[in-house]
Amino acid sequence: MKHEVPLERPAVSAYTVPADGPEADGTFAWDATTIVVAEITAGDATGTGWTYAPASVAALVEEQLAPAVADRDALDIPAAHDAMTKAVRDTGRPGAASCAISAVDIALWDLKARLLELPLVRLLGAARDEVPVYGSGGFTTYHDTHLAAQLNGWVHGQGIPRVKIKVGEAWGRAASRDVSRVRTARDVIGPQAELYVDANGGYTRKQAVRVGRVLAEHGVGWFEEPVSSDDLRGLALIRDALVCDVTAGAYGYDLPYFARMIPSVDCLQVDATRCGGLTEWLRAAALAQAHGLEVSAHCAPHAHAAVAACVPNLRHIEWFHDHVRIESMFFDGALDPTGGVVRPDAGIGHGLRLRTDEVAEFRVV
Repeated sequence: MKHEVPLERPAVSAYTVPADGPEADGTFAWDATTIVVAEITAGDATGTGWTYAPASVAALVEEQLAPAVADRDALDIPAAHDAMTKAVRDTGRPGAASCAISAVDIALWDLKARLLELPLVRLLGAARDEVPVYGSGGFTTYHDTHLAAQLNGWVHGQGIPRVKIKVGEAWGRAASRDVSRVRTARDVIGPQAELYVDANGGYTRKQAVRVGRVLAEHGVGWFEEPVSSDDLRGLALIRDALVCDVTAGAYGYDLPYFARMIPSVDCLQVDATRCGGLTEWLRAAALAQAHGLEVSAHCAPHAHAAVAACVPNLRHIEWFHDHVRIESMFFDGALDPTGGVVRPDAGIGHGLRLRTDEVAEFRVV
């Protein structure tokens, strides 16, 4: 006879954390980041998940997703995930609804692992013991001294042998400064470390090719979103024109999105806090593997560490400055990337516990 563990209604909260300085990429600027946290209890265990999205996503969890998952068996995550996607049919899956589903789904996987008293990586089944990371930040608002300090900390301080900076400043209108900053980055990290750039869709097609050829002279091997991720034809043209890998996928909110993108990129980026949680992240990784592509986890490194260890076609996860800072503030159990890898096998579940009292000052919902 099946032993069911019924889910309680998810509890949800939202927190807005000011940035530690002005931040911008090629197409957007911000001074704070909001994290929406979902907590789900079944039996004597509670799972925690989160997404980086507007605080209004919390209301979506309460109004549309909570009724869909309450009283379901905590062990049957595919059924709960399917119920959530059906619940937002009229709302629209891409965007805020998918972020809400992501937070709940991550909490469900954490909960299941805790109920079974297993590390999440053991529940999913590991393909590797260590997960490579790359340092990510290098915002366009940084002056060269700040940029150098950040890169030096990652490469020479923590031994992370791959880093990424933002380019495409002012929608591509500061290309000469982009090149100068890449030159500075290479001087700081030395000839051996891998250097990546992210334009956040700031360039035009031909401009991206021209800039990309100059960046190749400085050993840039990863060119993220040289044009808008919606311009699939443009991504493919740029990929075929440049020697570096062209990558995208950060704004994928469902599996069909990734199916459309795969023919246009060299490496598929997937964000579990946007795409529908770990359930959909694993599906996207399998889809990429079927087409001979690796996947890279976008942002939210602690949400990805365990699941990233469980796919054979992983390239790395993004050790993104803003999210590393928030996750280290908000959770006990934060990982150590020294040496350029993390090992997501400590404790049960994903190994993190929300510091509810310590972060109360940031709570907005």
